[in-house]
Amino acid sequence: MVCYVDTSVLVALCVNEPKSENASRWYSKCEDKLVSSVWCVTEFASALGIKQRTGQITTEEAQITWQNFQRLCTNDLTLLSPDPEIFHNAALLTLDAATGLRAGDALHLTTALQANAKRMATLDELFARNAEQRKIALVVF
Repeated sequence: MVCYVDTSVLVALCVNEPKSENASRWYSKCEDKLVSSVWCVTEFASALGIKQRTGQITTEEAQITWQNFQRLCTNDLTLLSPDPEIFHNAALLTLDAATGLRAGDALHLTTALQANAKRMATLDELFARNAEQRKIALVVF
């Protein structure tokens, strides 16, 4: 089964956060095919930059975390490249104010839908609600 992994979970897997233990436990037992958008690479780097600027991690810790993230992407995660249709569909989601989605999350959701993901791993409640509304089951942390 295909499980779409949101950047929030990837960060929790690689950086010590409140949900890291739960995310690690899920990841170690997961038998699904894990996919995400290549957009997660930029989002992950942004999260590391923010954590450095706010003093949550050092530059050295960020570099080690980045290497671990790249290893995770290479070994266990299929990164999907959004095509123009995905960008268009993401734009339509963001135009619908009822979704509350920002551009990045809309891009993730439309990528998950195109990949026929049956599960979604995310720590973002708004994103999770939107996935459920589109019949994608949630991984509960």
